[in-house]
Amino acid sequence: MSCLSYPPLRIAMLTHSTNPRGGVVHAMQLSEALTALGHRVVLHAPDARGKGFFRKASCETACFPVEPAASDMTTMVEQRIEDYVQYFESLGARDFDLFHAHDGISGNALATLKERGLIPGFARTVHHIDTFTDPRLMELQDRSIDRADLFFSVSEMWQATLRNNRGISSTVVGNGVDTHRFAPTWSGDQTELHDRLDLHAGPVFLSVGGIEARKNTLAILDAFRQLRAVQPEAQLVIAGGVSLLDHHGYQEEFQSHLRTLRADAAAVHVIGAVADEDMPNLYRLADALVFPSLKEGFGLVVLEAMASGVPAIVPSIAPFTEYLSSEDVIWCDPYHSASIAEAMALSLLTPIRDRVISHGLEVVGRFSWHRVAEAHLSTYATLKEAAHA
Repeated sequence: MSCLSYPPLRIAMLTHSTNPRGGVVHAMQLSEALTALGHRVVLHAPDARGKGFFRKASCETACFPVEPAASDMTTMVEQRIEDYVQYFESLGARDFDLFHAHDGISGNALATLKERGLIPGFARTVHHIDTFTDPRLMELQDRSIDRADLFFSVSEMWQATLRNNRGISSTVVGNGVDTHRFAPTWSGDQTELHDRLDLHAGPVFLSVGGIEARKNTLAILDAFRQLRAVQPEAQLVIAGGVSLLDHHGYQEEFQSHLRTLRADAAAVHVIGAVADEDMPNLYRLADALVFPSLKEGFGLVVLEAMASGVPAIVPSIAPFTEYLSSEDVIWCDPYHSASIAEAMALSLLTPIRDRVISHGLEVVGRFSWHRVAEAHLSTYATLKEAAHA
């Protein structure tokens, strides 16, 4: 059945935040692609700041007002679940054929609405599964997955994890990249951003995702320290990191390690959240993306960097090994900072750069959001039929 054979659906897409985290970006791009296919999609998120999503979406959005988050992470998660439940308790807010959650907060809210008989069921995309020290958070994460009716995963690795650990069958939908927005074009805009970030002449290594254990930021910092011994003009830019989770302890450890770099510390730029309009230019001014992440659902920023004509330094582990080869990226061992440092040095060598940039641009041609949207439709149809049985 082609995508044209599916009747238009009314889809409530739910995500946990208005900030540009990977799962939020995926949910927005999926919503926009489904809208382009003729479906009516409304992307939902709690909005404590009242500013809406990080960028204007080409689909309908519902950013509903909530109180500022509690400081305790477990309390905050329970607060946001209840915020979602209260929003959808209104009959007018539930005028959809199906509901689709992308995270533990929205998944738990839909599980509660299902238990109360307010919705017939819901779909859940599992981007990745976290490990929390708080048993309550683990229980909530499990509930957000186990109570769903149909499942999507973004990689074969997480499809296998769901199958082997929970007996859950899921549809792999992957990820996409907007190759019109992320493209290897150069203009004065990159120069302006370079100056605004107070960068100097010399290679720029970009890390996206903030300072988090999962992103392996301490190993990136140590690798950068090693690289500076042979590339004294190298600079490290650490972007992003707007997260609902508490990374305070790891960030304090990072700052402690940064102070030991002494003079080299001035070459590390922790810039935090980046305006959406600046992200394409941030990739373009980088000499390489350094992304030795220890746990990812897919690694969306790798596609964005490759589409921008930037070599990507990537860990030689799943899910990256599912869709990338040694021709496409520069592999590293994420558990050894010396391996990351070596990959950073290799990324500056012209023959290697030319090869991975060329192959990377070929790779991204296979990953469109249109294809991701189409991959959802047969499963959506199954959920809609079950709801009306």
